[in-house]
Amino acid sequence: MLTNRINTLSESITIAITTLAQELKAQGKDVLSFSAGEPDFGTPQVIKDAAIEAINNNFTNYTAVDGIPVLKEAIALKLKRDNGLEYAPNQIIVSNGAKHSLFNLFSATIDKGDEVIIPAPYWVTYPELVKYCGGDVVEIQTDDASSFKITPEQLKKAITPKTKMLILTTPSNPTGSVYTKDELVALGKVLEGTSIIVASDEMYEKLIYDGEFTSSAAVSQDMFERTITINGLSKSVAMTGWRFGYMAAHNSELIKATKKLQSQSTSNINSITQMAAIAGLDGSADADIEMMRKEFIIRRDEAVALFNKVDGLSVLKPDGAFYLFVNIKEVSNDSLKFAKDLLAQKEVAVVPGVGFGSEGYFRFSFATDIESIRKGVKRIEEFVKTL
Repeated sequence: MLTNRINTLSESITIAITTLAQELKAQGKDVLSFSAGEPDFGTPQVIKDAAIEAINNNFTNYTAVDGIPVLKEAIALKLKRDNGLEYAPNQIIVSNGAKHSLFNLFSATIDKGDEVIIPAPYWVTYPELVKYCGGDVVEIQTDDASSFKITPEQLKKAITPKTKMLILTTPSNPTGSVYTKDELVALGKVLEGTSIIVASDEMYEKLIYDGEFTSSAAVSQDMFERTITINGLSKSVAMTGWRFGYMAAHNSELIKATKKLQSQSTSNINSITQMAAIAGLDGSADADIEMMRKEFIIRRDEAVALFNKVDGLSVLKPDGAFYLFVNIKEVSNDSLKFAKDLLAQKEVAVVPGVGFGSEGYFRFSFATDIESIRKGVKRIEEFVKTL
């Protein structure tokens, strides 16, 4: 009954762990969950007010498939102001979250047998969508020693005549690593003379704690022309449930193709979110973003210090996002078993590193209150002592 492509698709391990933790909580268990990639802050009031105004003004009808003009203008202005990138309206499309943008992109560009280079650890969705579209995943492994970033030499070695795309994520989910401008320039030089597309997922760009953020498309004209920038507001202004993402590309024909696909699947994203998103893009919520960023720094620093005091565990301090990728290689070579036993015995939910393509780690989200972080690390320490 079911197609081969749907049978090859795996459920998101992040969502699976989070759902299990929620179910245990509903049963009255004292579960501490560090699995979800979701800020614990409310959406800024200025954004909520914009949504309420849209509702009161009856802005509730269908819109253009790729987004209303005033929203696309706000995205273009944001990209120019923050990233030094210039796009026309026909080079931008708005979708139901960045995950939807990626699905559209992969569906429009990847044919059976095309190879997609994905640095590991990676966000769990990338390889699943590539495989669903018929592509072949080529992983480049990284670890603590390289700060979980690929080198130009690794990239050059991974490229074959079948290579269609490279996926870059900066800041990274699950590691929080951020590529510097020089590192992006070096990777870009490897790609010169090829037709390889770069899909640059920049969802966490506003959550930078050390150094500066550089957009992949901004490092050279060559990179600008080959890069598709994917972004949204889920993480920076706590709009996860609003479902807003966007994609920008120099190649307007690519945007036209994804618009065609979206017109036959979801059509436009909801009208209320579109109006609300403008306030998240135009600077109105910048004070809220900075408040959250500063709080995440406090949580990051304490969590890193606590984990690095636990015998058998270690973690690098991430430069961005709100995750720690904790090394458990001294105590376990099975991160899935580690995570399952931790949840069963200590009621702490983390995501096993194997789901991100890197065994010997787990992902710990510090997008929660500091007391929960302290209690959670303490329980993890107690669990590790039993191994």
